[in-house]
Amino acid sequence: MGDDIAAGRARWQARYEAARKRDADFTTLSGARVEPVYGPPEGAEPPGFDRIGWPGEFPFTRGLYPTGYRGRTWTIRQFAGFGNARQTNERYRMILESGGGGLSVAFDMPTLMGYDSDDSQALGEVGHCGVAVDSVADMDVLFDSIPLGETTTSMTISGPAIPMFCMYLAAAERQGQDITRLNGTLQTDIFKEYIAQKEWLYPPRPHLRLIGDLMEYCAEHIPAFKPLSVSGYHIREAGATAAQELAFTLADGFGYVELGLSRGLDIDRFAPGLSFFFDSHLDFFEEIAKFRAARRIWARWMRDRYGATTQRAQWLRFHTQTAGVSLTAQQPYNNVVRTSLEALSAVLGGTNSLHTNALDETLALPTEQSAEIALRTQQVIMEETGVVNVADPLGGSWYLEALTDQIEAEAERIFERILRMGGGTDTEAEHDIGPMTSGILAGIHNGWFSSEIAESAFQYQRALEKDEKRIVGVNRHTSTVSGELEILRISHEVEREQRAALAERRARRDQARVDAALERLLAATRAPESSGNLIPVILDAARAEATLGEICATMGREFGGYVEDPRF
Repeated sequence: MGDDIAAGRARWQARYEAARKRDADFTTLSGARVEPVYGPPEGAEPPGFDRIGWPGEFPFTRGLYPTGYRGRTWTIRQFAGFGNARQTNERYRMILESGGGGLSVAFDMPTLMGYDSDDSQALGEVGHCGVAVDSVADMDVLFDSIPLGETTTSMTISGPAIPMFCMYLAAAERQGQDITRLNGTLQTDIFKEYIAQKEWLYPPRPHLRLIGDLMEYCAEHIPAFKPLSVSGYHIREAGATAAQELAFTLADGFGYVELGLSRGLDIDRFAPGLSFFFDSHLDFFEEIAKFRAARRIWARWMRDRYGATTQRAQWLRFHTQTAGVSLTAQQPYNNVVRTSLEALSAVLGGTNSLHTNALDETLALPTEQSAEIALRTQQVIMEETGVVNVADPLGGSWYLEALTDQIEAEAERIFERILRMGGGTDTEAEHDIGPMTSGILAGIHNGWFSSEIAESAFQYQRALEKDEKRIVGVNRHTSTVSGELEILRISHEVEREQRAALAERRARRDQARVDAALERLLAATRAPESSGNLIPVILDAARAEATLGEICATMGREFGGYVEDPRF
């Protein structure tokens, strides 16, 4: 064992020396030199070290890169969107000018549900929880003076993700960008919508058809763009435990792997296009353990079950957002402390990009001041704390390693349950994709996922009400000297202006071109799945300035709707 550890250290050392490092001062605040990684002392033989290993080596418990953050730090990617495209563009430019490394688009509820701003279902909601985007014209304004070929963009949208992505491509073309070189991430994770967030448009199989088409299209035409960000964040925010968040999210990821394989895609080519999105909650060590277990599980399943042979195909790369549900309306300045600790656990867990919530987000969309504080929180961690100097600085902690093993074991038990659920069903011919996909669809249809999350949320709420769980400012230390916050309020004038702008755009566009593009889309949607990829047809409709609602409704004429069975 001792020789194995020495050989592993030498192997890591060679890879570390060959890798590019940042030009930075890797010493403590007092000037003491620190090593880039720490492991067992020479001659030691700790049991189970192969499950911990060295950074940059399978199973990647300690991180994907031998350099850790000495090579490059995480991307500061602040989630933002409100009102109309012009207002949000101003916020994006502020974020980038203040040191943000990438953009993350928050859409309003009508957009997330595939409605135009003048739809009766959108009344009173336009611009209130994100930015309203009705057509490529809004995309033009949203990214005005932001070259899309030079900026990585993440878009948090799943049900209408593909039409929105096509509008993004059309906007990039109008900027004169080479869309084949675009880089960013589209969420597109429809499984978590049925499981937790409930923002779907169609039944599961049509959505999977669209996702499969997107995976094929990006792999062939836009290889740097990640077509799927598998999201555990919304699962955790709905009330899941850390282990449930991890297991449900990775199971969804395995389902998308099976989808890609069913399309005949090369796993070593398409798997690097999958990324993940996790919550970082308040139990500091549990969250770090969750992130480490996630990398380890994913790498092992990708190699041993799905046949991925390259490291990049075995990597689990993930974005983290601090926990929205941990924020309190009472004593909201406490939320700065909560968010700082959650961000630190994400960093110590090896996140690849990070969003920090603003202190006022439990009350409203962030003001410019609170958004700046959230951004500075990440920058203080990055620039002042020294945690970026060492790869996986907590690796080897008895407590942390025990927690990592515990969460991994619980996740594996949940995987077994999901696989059993799918073993006896032939609903919608799920077996033509794969066993994990079959289990996920069975769990969606029978309400198992929703029931498991609801039970966990109920247990936590009961513990809170019995005073077993404590929240400062809520059921402990409730006296305060703080006054009320000034919050950002979205004027209803935004909705009136957006509807008027949409009417003007409809009046001046080439309606014959729009009608022809939508007819081609309807025909392609009605054709057998094997007859061709839908992305080019949707892209043509976006270029013609068809609206989001028009594109989604056209596909819905064939795909139909989906109503969840009620559960009590």
